[in-house]
Amino acid sequence: MELKDEIIINAPQAVVYAALNDPEILKECIPGCEELIKHSDTELEAIVVLKIGPVKAKFSGNVTLSPDAPPERFSLSGTGNGGAAGFAKGGAEVELEQHPEGTLLRYNATAEIGGKLAQLGSRLIQSTAKKLAAKFFKKFAETVGEHEVT
Repeated sequence: MELKDEIIINAPQAVVYAALNDPEILKECIPGCEELIKHSDTELEAIVVLKIGPVKAKFSGNVTLSPDAPPERFSLSGTGNGGAAGFAKGGAEVELEQHPEGTLLRYNATAEIGGKLAQLGSRLIQSTAKKLAAKFFKKFAETVGEHEVT
């Protein structure tokens, strides 16, 4: 499965990049996130509860950040285990570009799922993933746009 989108965030590029590396902001913006622990500048651990169709599961997972060319570009990859519900793994390429209204954030994400989740059907999974991504970026844009630049 592949997800692509872009959003304009009313904040400078450096502020957006810093927010994407701030576990408190990420925890606030990730739908269903119960815990987000930053182990290092590139390693995060998360616990997220999601309901996808009839399946509700608590996922625990790890995310690795790869700062390719900060603050313009970075990538991330991760895996999550939801026990009997299944697993998810994937990654994303994120680009940040200066824009007259702030910063243009563009992402291209891929994901692979298995277990009960994979049995739900690709249309349900795809539409849920799009909704979750949209919810995250909407909340992220609102949160980052609210922070004053110092």
